[in-house]
Amino acid sequence: MTIHELFVYLRAKDADQAISFYAKAFGATEKFRLVEPNGRIGHAELMFGDASVYISDEFPEMNVHAPKQNESSTFIMHLHVDDADACIARAVEAGAELLREAQDQFYGERSGTIRDPFGYEWLIGHSLEEVEPAEMQRRYDALLNSDQD
Repeated sequence: MTIHELFVYLRAKDADQAISFYAKAFGATEKFRLVEPNGRIGHAELMFGDASVYISDEFPEMNVHAPKQNESSTFIMHLHVDDADACIARAVEAGAELLREAQDQFYGERSGTIRDPFGYEWLIGHSLEEVEPAEMQRRYDALLNSDQD
């Protein structure tokens, strides 16, 4: 078996509004969408830079549901950008909730977390330095030990 690609597939209560939000907050561009006669989006493809993200409206009759608003997510998407602070500010201005302000991290990145209006959490960061795994582990251990003091 050969894996060719991996795509994130989001489900939203209002995919049209989500597409507008992702364009405004992150500069995502829409490749195309498939729409039912009643207006429900069955599938749309967005480009976040070079990465494809798929999205559709909910289809409860097929057990396809969007996340519940204001509940913790079981996963997070990491959006790597040039300026995390600016991207987070832009997302909040577009309607996202700030969960954690950007700060420098032990693993060589400056990052923070937002929840978009559709229930998805995004870790938004930019590189500060390249950190080798052994050094990252050393820093992680030090961080954990400082939390116990």
